[in-house]
Amino acid sequence: MRPGATRGLVARLLGAIVVVLATGALTAWLVASVIGPGLFHEHMVRAGVGDHDAAVLHAEEAFRDASTVSLALATAAAALASAAVSLVLARRIGRSLAAVSDAAARVGAGDYAHRVPAPGLGREFDDLAASFNTMGDRLHEADRLRARLLADVAHELRTPVATLAGYVEAVEDGVQTMDAATIAVLREQTVRLTRLAEDLAAVTRAEAGDVTLDRGPVAPAELLDAAAAAVRERAAAAGVAVVVVPATGVPPVLADRTRAAQVLDNLLTNAVRHTPAGGAVTLSARPGDGTVAIDVADTGEGIGAAHLPHVFERFYRVDTARDRGRGGAGIGLAISRALALAHGGDLVASSPGPGWGSTFTLTLPTA
Repeated sequence: MRPGATRGLVARLLGAIVVVLATGALTAWLVASVIGPGLFHEHMVRAGVGDHDAAVLHAEEAFRDASTVSLALATAAAALASAAVSLVLARRIGRSLAAVSDAAARVGAGDYAHRVPAPGLGREFDDLAASFNTMGDRLHEADRLRARLLADVAHELRTPVATLAGYVEAVEDGVQTMDAATIAVLREQTVRLTRLAEDLAAVTRAEAGDVTLDRGPVAPAELLDAAAAAVRERAAAAGVAVVVVPATGVPPVLADRTRAAQVLDNLLTNAVRHTPAGGAVTLSARPGDGTVAIDVADTGEGIGAAHLPHVFERFYRVDTARDRGRGGAGIGLAISRALALAHGGDLVASSPGPGWGSTFTLTLPTA
């Protein structure tokens, strides 16, 4: 907040308080002037003093003078005390709002680490400071994710683009012939670039809610059996068993069968990829409060506690040194969670720790 604006706020608060004080003083003066003398005269008459007695007239005049002086002094003292307290309060409010304004300007300039201390002026001001600090935390986190997203996209693009450029240059220089092997490499890299672009577009649409869902009642057992059948050949090649727990007594869910199958296929693919030979992936479903939870549990690598809150972020990898071909682009889980949220459900991850496997739970509303 600019200094001029702060002084303007303090002046407005003081001006409003002066108006209130003046109104109260005038009201008190009028009430005392109208009611006070009459009440005093009535008490004098009840005391047995005549209406026109000189002593009564002198006493009433003395009462009016004393009341006037006392009321004036009391009003002046109250005004000074109120003005002092109001000035302190107005300045504290002004400083608190100036701190929020200064922090907002810094955050707007990109300093997302700046925070506002609690002013201690009441719940409303403390809530304002807390809300601002929460906003700053989220902006800081969003800026961090944006920077990492740009770096990851650049990294994902660098390898296929470098491969394409190298092969094209080699063909132009006559070092490499345009044979079937060269064409296969070029096609593989273009497919990789196309898949990356499609994944980015898909996760953007899903997170923005721009996904058309053809929802209807679907039996969880059908989803589990279809997902297991789709991944069982890949799992067998990797030496991983796929186990389906019968979903008896589980009510149907309200879901888009194709989109739900996409989420489960992605979860199962990840589970098989990170489960060593001899391990197992288990699918099960259990009813909840108006929802059905579908668990995809594996006996594989597991996930550390520090990584669990980030596994659904774009391009996030638990092991950043992991081979990209084995680890994928790191977008599948982001797409899966966005699709789960679009259904009115959720997708969460849990793990006891590295080496103890992990469980991904897809929650869908019942039909």
